[in-house]
Amino acid sequence: MFDVIIIGGSFAGLSAALQLARTRRPILVIDADAPRNRFAAHAHGVLAQDGKPGGVILAEARAQLAAYPNVTQLSGTVRQAEALASGKIAFAVTLDDGKRVAGRRLILATGVRDVLPELPGVAERWGRTVLHCPYCHGYEIGAGPIGVLGRLPASVHQASLIADWGDVTLFTAGMPPLDGEALQLLARRKVTTESVAVTAIEGAAPAIDGLRLADGRLVPLRALFLAAPVQQASALAQQLGCVLEEGMMGPLVQVDAMKMTSVPGVHAAGDAARAMANITFAMADGVMAAVGAHHALITEEGQA
Repeated sequence: MFDVIIIGGSFAGLSAALQLARTRRPILVIDADAPRNRFAAHAHGVLAQDGKPGGVILAEARAQLAAYPNVTQLSGTVRQAEALASGKIAFAVTLDDGKRVAGRRLILATGVRDVLPELPGVAERWGRTVLHCPYCHGYEIGAGPIGVLGRLPASVHQASLIADWGDVTLFTAGMPPLDGEALQLLARRKVTTESVAVTAIEGAAPAIDGLRLADGRLVPLRALFLAAPVQQASALAQQLGCVLEEGMMGPLVQVDAMKMTSVPGVHAAGDAARAMANITFAMADGVMAAVGAHHALITEEGQA
């Protein structure tokens, strides 16, 4: 019986594990090794780690955790999680290899999955020249022509934001008609619009030359941003009965200030439980979820 089982060993999960490791309590981290940012060559905006590959940062974190004898790290995917029928809060999780482990508290750091458009050229460039976060990637693009593929109403805000990094064209085919307020915002930010549908991304991937339009034109670009809807990467929150709420880009696990879900004993951290996502936010969430789980354990023990 572990005191805390952390499901997901990327930035939120490992940050939670480090905090709990230092409490000297027995904890378990289970990770499927599929971080959301695995498509990007480098991580940016992470204090003291700027420009380092995300996989390298995670490998260093796992190595540091291995120095704590109270931490167990398992590689695998959790297929099922359930509350144990006992007098106290406790859970059992089952891995894809059939292994079953139990813990007094759970932290779900299971992340989300980006839903990419079915546009030729997107998948092989995702995280390189087809991007979603200007704070993570905008500086490296430099200046010049940048596209924003309009998919959602939020694409107007995205285009106005990205205008700080270059000369932006918002491709509006497939979006609802832009109202006066949206057009005024785009004009203030010097964003141009293109209403002809995009048919493909061209260039030698992962580089990008531009977007081919339905009328045959090629619009030269240095990079393309898009707002990707998200799905929960794991069904565990739903299995456990956690309440989900609809975020701007898709469903998120509902949590309180201490990252507790609607299910007592289950915390959630990182992209699965927050709308604005990057590495530093995920790490901070992991710390808070760890503190919340630790406090909950202390409270329960005080009532024994």
